[in-house]
Amino acid sequence: MVTRSRSDFTFSDLTDWLNERRVTEIECLVPDLTGVARGKILPREKFTEDRGMRLPEAVVAMGVTGEFPEEGPYYDVISPMDHDMHLQPDPRTVRIVPWATDPTAQVVHDCYDKDGNMVPFAPRSVLRRVCDLYAAKGWNPVVAPELEFYLVARNTDPDIPLKPPKGRSGRAESSRQAYSIDAVNEFDPLFEDVYSYCQQMELNVDTLIHEIGAGQMEINFFHDHPLQLADEVFFFKRTVREAAMRHDMYATFMAKPIAGEPGSAMHIHQSITDAVTGKNIFSNPDGSPSQEFYWYIGGLQKYIPACMALFAPYVNSYRRLARYTAAPINIQWGTDNRTVGIRSPLATPAARRIENRVIGADANPYVALAATLACGYLGIVNRIQPTPECKGDAYLGDYQLPRSLGEALAMLRAATDLHEVLGESFVTVYTEVKEIEHAEFMKVISPWEREHLLLHV
Repeated sequence: MVTRSRSDFTFSDLTDWLNERRVTEIECLVPDLTGVARGKILPREKFTEDRGMRLPEAVVAMGVTGEFPEEGPYYDVISPMDHDMHLQPDPRTVRIVPWATDPTAQVVHDCYDKDGNMVPFAPRSVLRRVCDLYAAKGWNPVVAPELEFYLVARNTDPDIPLKPPKGRSGRAESSRQAYSIDAVNEFDPLFEDVYSYCQQMELNVDTLIHEIGAGQMEINFFHDHPLQLADEVFFFKRTVREAAMRHDMYATFMAKPIAGEPGSAMHIHQSITDAVTGKNIFSNPDGSPSQEFYWYIGGLQKYIPACMALFAPYVNSYRRLARYTAAPINIQWGTDNRTVGIRSPLATPAARRIENRVIGADANPYVALAATLACGYLGIVNRIQPTPECKGDAYLGDYQLPRSLGEALAMLRAATDLHEVLGESFVTVYTEVKEIEHAEFMKVISPWEREHLLLHV
Protein backbone atom coordinates (compact mmCIF):
# COMPACT_ATOMS: atom_id res chain seq x y z
CA MET A 1 0.00 0.00 0.00
CA VAL A 2 2.54 2.56 -1.15
CA THR A 3 1.23 6.13 -0.90
CA ARG A 4 2.28 9.53 -2.12
CA SER A 5 5.29 11.10 -0.47
CA ARG A 6 4.64 13.38 2.49
CA SER A 7 8.07 15.03 2.25
CA ASP A 8 6.59 18.37 1.16
CA PHE A 9 3.48 18.33 3.38
CA THR A 10 2.96 21.86 4.80
CA PHE A 11 0.74 23.35 7.51
CA SER A 12 -1.62 24.48 4.76
CA ASP A 13 -1.81 20.90 3.48
CA LEU A 14 -2.43 19.76 7.05
CA THR A 15 -5.39 22.12 7.41
CA ASP A 16 -6.85 20.90 4.11
CA TRP A 17 -6.32 17.29 5.17
CA LEU A 18 -8.16 17.84 8.46
CA ASN A 19 -11.01 19.66 6.70
CA GLU A 20 -11.46 16.92 4.10
CA ARG A 21 -11.87 14.34 6.84
CA ARG A 22 -13.97 16.60 9.09
CA VAL A 23 -11.66 15.92 12.00
CA THR A 24 -12.97 17.14 15.36
CA GLU A 25 -10.15 16.04 17.70
CA ILE A 26 -6.37 15.84 17.45
CA GLU A 27 -4.13 13.47 19.40
CA CYS A 28 -0.92 15.50 19.82
CA LEU A 29 1.77 12.86 20.30
CA VAL A 30 5.36 12.91 21.51
CA PRO A 31 7.35 9.64 21.66
CA ASP A 32 9.21 9.34 24.97
CA LEU A 33 12.42 7.40 25.67
CA THR A 34 10.47 4.16 25.90
CA GLY A 35 8.50 4.83 22.72
CA VAL A 36 5.27 5.48 24.62
CA ALA A 37 2.96 8.08 23.06
CA ARG A 38 2.75 11.04 25.45
CA GLY A 39 0.86 14.28 24.82
CA LYS A 40 -2.60 15.79 24.85
CA ILE A 41 -5.90 15.44 23.02
CA LEU A 42 -7.11 18.80 21.71
CA PRO A 43 -10.34 19.92 20.04
CA ARG A 44 -9.75 20.78 16.41
CA GLU A 45 -10.32 24.48 17.04
CA LYS A 46 -7.78 24.64 19.84
CA PHE A 47 -5.19 22.78 17.75
CA THR A 48 -5.69 25.14 14.80
CA GLU A 49 -5.43 28.24 17.02
CA ASP A 50 -2.29 27.19 18.90
CA ARG A 51 -0.62 24.91 16.33
CA GLY A 52 1.48 23.64 19.19
CA MET A 53 1.38 23.06 22.92
CA ARG A 54 3.57 22.78 25.97
CA LEU A 55 4.58 19.86 28.17
CA PRO A 56 7.12 19.52 30.99
CA GLU A 57 10.44 18.49 29.46
CA ALA A 58 10.77 15.49 31.78
CA VAL A 59 7.73 13.90 30.10
CA VAL A 60 9.93 12.53 27.32
CA ALA A 61 12.66 11.51 29.77
CA MET A 62 11.05 9.05 32.18
CA GLY A 63 11.50 5.32 32.61
CA VAL A 64 9.08 2.60 31.57
CA THR A 65 7.79 2.53 35.16
CA GLY A 66 7.05 6.26 35.03
CA GLU A 67 9.85 7.06 37.48
CA PHE A 68 12.48 9.81 37.30
CA PRO A 69 15.96 9.93 38.83
CA GLU A 70 15.94 11.74 42.14
CA GLU A 71 19.41 13.25 41.78
CA GLY A 72 22.61 13.10 39.76
CA PRO A 73 23.72 14.10 36.21
CA TYR A 74 20.14 13.83 34.94
CA TYR A 75 19.48 17.24 36.52
CA ASP A 76 22.52 18.75 34.84
CA VAL A 77 20.50 18.37 31.64
CA ILE A 78 16.89 18.66 32.81
CA SER A 79 16.15 21.54 35.12
CA PRO A 80 14.74 20.59 38.54
CA MET A 81 12.39 23.55 37.97
CA ASP A 82 10.57 21.37 35.42
CA HIS A 83 10.67 23.77 32.46
CA ASP A 84 8.19 23.51 29.61
CA MET A 85 8.97 22.17 26.17
CA HIS A 86 7.34 23.93 23.24
CA LEU A 87 5.90 21.32 20.90
CA GLN A 88 5.40 21.84 17.20
CA PRO A 89 3.46 19.42 14.98
CA ASP A 90 5.19 17.83 12.02
CA PRO A 91 2.51 18.08 9.29
CA ARG A 92 4.00 15.10 7.44
CA THR A 93 3.05 12.77 10.30
CA VAL A 94 -0.70 13.39 10.36
CA ARG A 95 -2.74 10.18 10.32
CA ILE A 96 -6.36 9.32 10.98
CA VAL A 97 -7.14 7.33 14.14
CA PRO A 98 -9.22 4.58 12.52
CA TRP A 99 -10.53 3.08 15.76
CA ALA A 100 -11.82 6.38 17.20
CA THR A 101 -15.58 6.93 17.48
CA ASP A 102 -15.45 10.56 16.32
CA PRO A 103 -13.26 11.74 13.41
CA THR A 104 -9.87 11.98 15.12
CA ALA A 105 -6.36 12.62 13.81
CA GLN A 106 -2.98 11.93 15.36
CA VAL A 107 0.08 14.10 14.76
CA VAL A 108 3.63 13.58 16.01
CA HIS A 109 5.27 16.68 17.48
CA ASP A 110 8.87 17.83 17.78
CA CYS A 111 10.17 19.27 21.04
CA TYR A 112 11.83 22.69 21.32
CA ASP A 113 13.05 24.83 24.19
CA LYS A 114 11.96 28.43 24.76
CA ASP A 115 14.73 29.68 22.46
CA GLY A 116 13.60 27.55 19.54
CA ASN A 117 16.31 24.88 19.84
CA MET A 118 15.37 21.21 19.57
CA VAL A 119 15.30 19.43 22.93
CA PRO A 120 18.40 17.23 22.53
CA PHE A 121 17.23 14.27 24.61
CA ALA A 122 13.87 13.80 22.88
CA PRO A 123 14.11 10.60 20.76
CA ARG A 124 12.91 12.26 17.56
CA SER A 125 15.51 15.02 18.03
CA VAL A 126 18.29 12.44 18.32
CA LEU A 127 17.31 10.78 15.05
CA ARG A 128 17.07 14.18 13.32
CA ARG A 129 20.56 15.01 14.62
CA VAL A 130 22.07 11.86 13.11
CA CYS A 131 20.23 12.32 9.80
CA ASP A 132 21.57 15.88 9.63
CA LEU A 133 25.12 14.52 9.95
CA TYR A 134 24.48 12.30 6.94
CA ALA A 135 22.98 15.21 5.00
CA ALA A 136 26.08 17.33 5.71
CA LYS A 137 28.15 14.64 3.96
CA GLY A 138 25.81 14.57 0.95
CA TRP A 139 24.33 11.20 1.93
CA ASN A 140 20.74 10.00 2.25
CA PRO A 141 20.35 7.09 4.68
CA VAL A 142 17.69 4.55 3.66
CA VAL A 143 16.23 1.99 6.07
CA ALA A 144 13.65 -0.80 6.11
CA PRO A 145 12.65 -2.33 9.46
CA GLU A 146 11.36 -5.87 9.96
CA LEU A 147 9.39 -5.93 13.20
CA GLU A 148 8.53 -9.11 15.10
CA PHE A 149 5.86 -9.36 17.78
CA TYR A 150 3.77 -11.92 19.63
CA LEU A 151 0.04 -12.33 19.87
CA VAL A 152 -0.78 -13.61 23.36
CA ALA A 153 -3.92 -14.51 25.25
CA ARG A 154 -5.35 -11.70 27.35
CA ASN A 155 -3.43 -11.63 30.62
CA THR A 156 -4.35 -9.35 33.52
CA ASP A 157 -2.12 -10.94 36.18
CA PRO A 158 1.61 -10.21 35.74
CA ASP A 159 2.46 -13.22 37.93
CA ILE A 160 0.98 -15.65 35.39
CA PRO A 161 3.14 -16.55 32.34
CA LEU A 162 1.91 -15.50 28.91
CA LYS A 163 0.32 -18.03 26.58
CA PRO A 164 -0.48 -18.10 22.84
CA PRO A 165 -4.05 -16.99 22.02
CA LYS A 166 -6.76 -19.14 20.51
CA GLY A 167 -7.36 -18.68 16.79
CA ARG A 168 -10.41 -19.32 14.62
CA SER A 169 -10.15 -23.05 15.30
CA GLY A 170 -10.60 -22.48 19.01
CA ARG A 171 -7.16 -23.91 19.71
CA ALA A 172 -3.94 -22.19 20.70
CA GLU A 173 -0.68 -22.92 18.88
CA SER A 174 1.47 -25.49 20.64
CA SER A 175 4.26 -25.98 18.08
CA ARG A 176 6.55 -23.96 15.84
CA GLN A 177 4.79 -22.63 12.73
CA ALA A 178 7.48 -20.67 10.85
CA TYR A 179 6.14 -19.15 7.61
CA SER A 180 2.87 -21.10 7.91
CA ILE A 181 0.09 -19.47 5.90
CA ASP A 182 -2.59 -21.44 7.71
CA ALA A 183 -1.22 -20.35 11.09
CA VAL A 184 -1.54 -16.69 10.03
CA ASN A 185 -5.04 -17.39 8.74
CA GLU A 186 -6.01 -18.52 12.25
CA PHE A 187 -6.02 -14.80 13.06
CA ASP A 188 -7.61 -13.54 9.84
CA PRO A 189 -10.23 -11.34 11.56
CA LEU A 190 -7.50 -9.57 13.54
CA PHE A 191 -5.19 -9.03 10.58
CA GLU A 192 -8.04 -7.81 8.39
CA ASP A 193 -8.48 -5.05 10.96
CA VAL A 194 -4.72 -4.42 11.14
CA TYR A 195 -4.42 -4.03 7.37
CA SER A 196 -7.56 -1.91 7.23
CA TYR A 197 -6.20 0.37 9.95
CA CYS A 198 -2.80 0.58 8.22
CA GLN A 199 -4.47 1.48 4.92
CA GLN A 200 -6.52 4.23 6.54
CA MET A 201 -3.38 5.52 8.26
CA GLU A 202 -1.33 5.35 5.03
CA LEU A 203 1.33 3.19 6.66
CA ASN A 204 3.69 1.64 4.12
CA VAL A 205 3.63 -1.89 5.47
CA ASP A 206 4.70 -4.69 3.16
CA THR A 207 4.51 -8.40 3.96
CA LEU A 208 3.15 -10.22 6.99
CA ILE A 209 4.59 -13.60 7.94
CA HIS A 210 4.36 -16.07 10.80
CA GLU A 211 7.67 -16.25 12.61
CA ILE A 212 9.18 -19.20 14.47
CA GLY A 213 7.50 -18.82 17.86
CA ALA A 214 3.96 -19.86 18.79
CA GLY A 215 1.84 -16.80 18.02
CA GLN A 216 4.87 -14.85 16.76
CA MET A 217 4.41 -12.64 13.69
CA GLU A 218 6.56 -10.30 11.61
CA ILE A 219 5.62 -7.25 9.60
CA ASN A 220 7.97 -5.71 7.02
CA PHE A 221 8.06 -2.05 5.99
CA PHE A 222 9.00 -0.58 2.61
CA HIS A 223 12.35 1.23 2.63
CA ASP A 224 12.37 5.00 3.13
CA HIS A 225 13.97 7.84 5.07
CA PRO A 226 14.76 6.91 8.72
CA LEU A 227 12.53 9.58 10.31
CA GLN A 228 9.50 8.51 8.28
CA LEU A 229 10.11 4.84 9.06
CA ALA A 230 10.54 5.54 12.79
CA ASP A 231 7.19 7.36 12.75
CA GLU A 232 5.57 4.43 10.95
CA VAL A 233 6.91 1.85 13.42
CA PHE A 234 5.71 4.09 16.26
CA PHE A 235 2.23 4.26 14.71
CA PHE A 236 2.18 0.55 13.86
CA LYS A 237 2.87 -0.50 17.44
CA ARG A 238 -0.11 1.53 18.62
CA THR A 239 -2.23 0.12 15.81
CA VAL A 240 -1.58 -3.59 16.30
CA ARG A 241 -1.98 -3.32 20.08
CA GLU A 242 -5.36 -1.64 19.62
CA ALA A 243 -6.51 -4.18 17.02
CA ALA A 244 -5.44 -7.11 19.20
CA MET A 245 -7.37 -5.86 22.21
CA ARG A 246 -10.49 -5.59 20.07
CA HIS A 247 -10.09 -9.33 19.40
CA ASP A 248 -9.64 -10.23 23.07
CA MET A 249 -5.89 -10.73 22.92
CA TYR A 250 -2.72 -8.71 23.37
CA ALA A 251 0.07 -7.85 20.95
CA THR A 252 3.43 -7.48 22.67
CA PHE A 253 6.80 -6.24 21.49
CA MET A 254 8.68 -7.55 24.51
CA ALA A 255 12.00 -9.00 23.41
CA LYS A 256 11.37 -12.31 25.22
CA PRO A 257 7.74 -12.61 26.35
CA ILE A 258 7.44 -16.41 26.58
CA ALA A 259 10.01 -18.78 28.08
CA GLY A 260 11.14 -21.46 25.66
CA GLU A 261 10.11 -19.46 22.58
CA PRO A 262 12.37 -17.30 20.37
CA GLY A 263 12.63 -13.61 21.13
CA SER A 264 11.35 -10.77 18.95
CA ALA A 265 13.70 -8.54 16.97
CA MET A 266 13.55 -5.39 14.93
CA HIS A 267 15.96 -6.16 12.09
CA ILE A 268 16.90 -2.97 10.27
CA HIS A 269 18.11 -3.01 6.66
CA GLN A 270 20.20 0.07 5.89
CA SER A 271 21.97 1.62 2.94
CA ILE A 272 23.09 5.07 1.81
CA THR A 273 22.44 6.89 -1.44
CA ASP A 274 24.32 9.85 -2.84
CA ALA A 275 22.17 12.97 -2.43
CA VAL A 276 23.06 14.21 -5.94
CA THR A 277 23.15 11.08 -8.07
CA GLY A 278 20.78 8.89 -6.04
CA LYS A 279 23.19 5.97 -6.43
CA ASN A 280 23.84 3.48 -3.65
CA ILE A 281 27.29 4.30 -2.25
CA PHE A 282 27.67 0.71 -0.99
CA SER A 283 28.36 -0.38 -4.60
CA ASN A 284 31.14 0.57 -7.01
CA PRO A 285 30.32 1.40 -10.67
CA ASP A 286 31.30 -2.16 -11.63
CA GLY A 287 28.80 -3.59 -9.13
CA SER A 288 31.32 -4.73 -6.53
CA PRO A 289 31.05 -3.75 -2.83
CA SER A 290 32.56 -0.33 -2.14
CA GLN A 291 34.94 0.71 0.60
CA GLU A 292 32.02 2.57 2.22
CA PHE A 293 30.17 -0.75 2.43
CA TYR A 294 33.01 -2.35 4.35
CA TRP A 295 33.66 0.71 6.50
CA TYR A 296 29.98 0.82 7.47
CA ILE A 297 30.20 -2.80 8.61
CA GLY A 298 33.40 -1.95 10.47
CA GLY A 299 31.56 0.83 12.31
CA LEU A 300 28.74 -1.51 13.29
CA GLN A 301 31.23 -4.06 14.55
CA LYS A 302 33.11 -1.53 16.63
CA TYR A 303 30.15 0.32 18.14
CA ILE A 304 27.25 -2.16 18.39
CA PRO A 305 28.48 -3.47 21.78
CA ALA A 306 28.49 0.10 23.16
CA CYS A 307 25.01 0.69 21.69
CA MET A 308 23.41 -2.38 23.24
CA ALA A 309 21.69 -0.34 25.95
CA LEU A 310 19.92 1.42 23.04
CA PHE A 311 19.25 -1.75 21.02
CA ALA A 312 18.34 -3.91 24.04
CA PRO A 313 16.95 -1.37 26.52
CA TYR A 314 15.49 -3.57 29.29
CA VAL A 315 16.54 -6.43 31.56
CA ASN A 316 14.22 -8.69 29.55
CA SER A 317 16.02 -7.76 26.32
CA TYR A 318 19.08 -9.83 27.19
CA ARG A 319 17.05 -13.04 27.55
CA ARG A 320 16.62 -12.97 23.76
CA LEU A 321 20.33 -12.82 22.93
CA ALA A 322 21.28 -16.44 23.52
CA ARG A 323 23.01 -19.09 21.43
CA TYR A 324 20.84 -20.97 18.90
CA THR A 325 17.69 -18.88 19.57
CA ALA A 326 17.46 -17.14 16.16
CA ALA A 327 19.13 -14.09 17.75
CA PRO A 328 22.80 -13.09 17.38
CA ILE A 329 25.40 -13.44 20.12
CA ASN A 330 28.27 -11.61 18.40
CA ILE A 331 29.20 -8.96 15.85
CA GLN A 332 30.39 -11.23 13.07
CA TRP A 333 29.24 -10.29 9.56
CA GLY A 334 28.40 -12.43 6.57
CA THR A 335 26.60 -12.60 3.24
CA ASP A 336 23.20 -14.32 3.35
CA ASN A 337 24.03 -15.69 6.80
CA ARG A 338 21.36 -15.49 9.50
CA THR A 339 23.63 -16.68 12.30
CA VAL A 340 25.59 -13.40 12.34
CA GLY A 341 24.71 -10.09 13.95
CA ILE A 342 25.45 -8.11 10.78
CA ARG A 343 24.08 -9.66 7.59
CA SER A 344 24.46 -8.62 3.96
CA PRO A 345 21.42 -10.02 2.11
CA LEU A 346 21.75 -11.19 -1.49
CA ALA A 347 20.83 -8.20 -3.64
CA THR A 348 21.61 -6.34 -6.83
CA PRO A 349 24.34 -3.66 -6.63
CA ALA A 350 21.68 -0.94 -6.58
CA ALA A 351 19.95 -2.61 -3.62
CA ARG A 352 23.08 -3.62 -1.68
CA ARG A 353 22.38 -3.13 2.00
CA ILE A 354 23.36 -4.20 5.50
CA GLU A 355 21.00 -5.75 8.03
CA ASN A 356 21.51 -5.12 11.75
CA ARG A 357 20.00 -8.23 13.40
CA VAL A 358 20.95 -7.33 16.97
CA ILE A 359 18.15 -4.84 17.72
CA GLY A 360 15.18 -6.01 19.81
CA ALA A 361 11.52 -5.35 19.02
CA ASP A 362 11.33 -3.57 22.38
CA ALA A 363 13.74 -0.83 21.28
CA ASN A 364 12.44 2.69 20.70
CA PRO A 365 12.46 2.95 16.86
CA TYR A 366 13.78 6.53 16.88
CA VAL A 367 16.62 5.65 19.24
CA ALA A 368 17.46 2.35 17.52
CA LEU A 369 17.61 3.92 14.07
CA ALA A 370 19.70 6.83 15.34
CA ALA A 371 22.13 4.45 17.04
CA THR A 372 22.63 2.01 14.16
CA LEU A 373 23.11 4.91 11.72
CA ALA A 374 25.57 6.49 14.16
CA CYS A 375 27.62 3.27 14.20
CA GLY A 376 27.78 3.16 10.40
CA TYR A 377 28.50 6.89 10.13
CA LEU A 378 31.50 6.59 12.44
CA GLY A 379 32.65 3.57 10.49
CA ILE A 380 32.73 5.49 7.21
CA VAL A 381 34.18 8.77 8.46
CA ASN A 382 36.88 6.92 10.44
CA ARG A 383 37.43 4.31 7.71
CA ILE A 384 37.08 1.36 10.09
CA GLN A 385 37.89 -1.95 8.44
CA PRO A 386 35.70 -4.93 9.36
CA THR A 387 36.94 -8.34 10.42
CA PRO A 388 37.02 -11.09 7.77
CA GLU A 389 33.60 -12.31 6.66
CA CYS A 390 32.10 -15.17 8.66
CA LYS A 391 31.26 -17.95 6.21
CA GLY A 392 30.13 -20.53 8.74
CA ASP A 393 27.97 -20.82 11.86
CA ALA A 394 28.53 -17.71 13.98
CA TYR A 395 26.89 -19.43 16.96
CA LEU A 396 30.08 -21.48 17.28
CA GLY A 397 31.97 -18.28 18.12
CA ASP A 398 32.28 -16.43 21.41
CA TYR A 399 29.79 -13.97 22.87
CA GLN A 400 30.80 -10.45 21.85
CA LEU A 401 27.82 -8.53 23.21
CA PRO A 402 27.16 -7.38 26.78
CA ARG A 403 25.13 -9.96 28.69
CA SER A 404 23.17 -7.58 30.93
CA LEU A 405 21.72 -4.08 30.99
CA GLY A 406 24.18 -2.99 33.67
CA GLU A 407 27.17 -4.03 31.54
CA ALA A 408 25.64 -2.37 28.46
CA LEU A 409 25.11 0.94 30.27
CA ALA A 410 28.75 0.99 31.39
CA MET A 411 29.90 0.44 27.80
CA LEU A 412 27.62 3.20 26.48
CA ARG A 413 28.93 5.66 29.06
CA ALA A 414 32.51 4.89 28.01
CA ALA A 415 31.93 5.36 24.25
CA THR A 416 32.67 9.08 24.02
CA ASP A 417 32.82 9.18 20.21
CA LEU A 418 29.23 7.87 20.13
CA HIS A 419 28.26 10.66 22.53
CA GLU A 420 29.45 13.21 19.98
CA VAL A 421 27.15 11.78 17.31
CA LEU A 422 24.08 11.07 19.45
CA GLY A 423 24.52 14.07 21.75
CA GLU A 424 26.00 14.18 25.25
CA SER A 425 22.71 15.36 26.78
CA PHE A 426 20.79 12.43 25.32
CA VAL A 427 23.32 9.84 26.52
CA THR A 428 23.31 11.36 30.02
CA VAL A 429 19.52 11.38 30.33
CA TYR A 430 19.12 7.95 28.76
CA THR A 431 21.68 6.17 30.93
CA GLU A 432 20.39 7.79 34.11
CA VAL A 433 16.82 6.73 33.34
CA LYS A 434 17.91 3.19 32.53
CA GLU A 435 19.80 2.98 35.82
CA ILE A 436 16.63 3.64 37.81
CA GLU A 437 14.75 1.05 35.73
CA HIS A 438 17.46 -1.49 36.49
CA ALA A 439 17.32 -0.60 40.20
CA GLU A 440 13.54 -1.09 40.17
CA PHE A 441 13.92 -4.53 38.60
CA MET A 442 16.47 -5.56 41.21
CA LYS A 443 13.86 -5.04 43.92
CA VAL A 444 11.77 -7.89 42.46
CA ILE A 445 12.33 -11.50 43.61
CA SER A 446 11.68 -13.91 40.74
CA PRO A 447 10.00 -17.36 40.85
CA TRP A 448 13.35 -18.92 39.86
CA GLU A 449 14.96 -17.53 42.99
CA ARG A 450 12.17 -18.83 45.21
CA GLU A 451 12.23 -22.23 43.49
CA HIS A 452 15.98 -22.87 43.58
CA LEU A 453 17.30 -20.80 46.46
CA LEU A 454 14.57 -20.84 49.11
CA LEU A 455 15.49 -24.19 50.65
CA HIS A 456 18.81 -24.99 49.02
CA VAL A 457 21.25 -22.27 50.04
